[in-house]
Amino acid sequence: MAEKTQKSVKIAPGAVVCVESEIRGDVTIGPRTVVHPKARIIAEAGPIVIGEGNLIEEQALIINAHPDNITPDTDDPEPKPMIIGTNNVFEVGCYSQAMKMGDNNVIESKAYVGRNVILTSGCIIGACCSLNTFEVIPENTVIYGGDCLRRVQTERPQPQTLQLDFLMKILPNYHHLKKTTKGSSTPVKN
Repeated sequence: MAEKTQKSVKIAPGAVVCVESEIRGDVTIGPRTVVHPKARIIAEAGPIVIGEGNLIEEQALIINAHPDNITPDTDDPEPKPMIIGTNNVFEVGCYSQAMKMGDNNVIESKAYVGRNVILTSGCIIGACCSLNTFEVIPENTVIYGGDCLRRVQTERPQPQTLQLDFLMKILPNYHHLKKTTKGSSTPVKN
């Protein structure tokens, strides 16, 4: 069974995905995305599509799970895809169930984002903040502090391109990587 779930993981060329990460279900990882060791990406209730240039750090959990009131056995609800845009950062130990996420968002260490939250673009969810509401977070919103206060910043967070470039060079020196999925461009031999 584990072999069956591995086949549905698609890793684009240029992505760096460490073998020590846990990826289950129908997961597509875009180019220039870095997945650290011990990061977990689990697609139970539907596929997960991760865009380009995302950074997923150690012990981050991205999960497309069944809602609390629906068990996998009941009437097989139609699978809903989880869509993650480009240049997002999932910091150490964060937990994200957000079904739709735009670009340039940061989920900081130990932050929690629930299934019914839609992150637009340029949002920052501060360290240890928990967000489990039915809402669309407006662009460039910063949620911070023990009371999860909100502010709107004038600019969106800078993409982590320098950090991604550095990690794409360094991680292969110290960790084994999962193979990327290549298109069937090689001719078939008779």
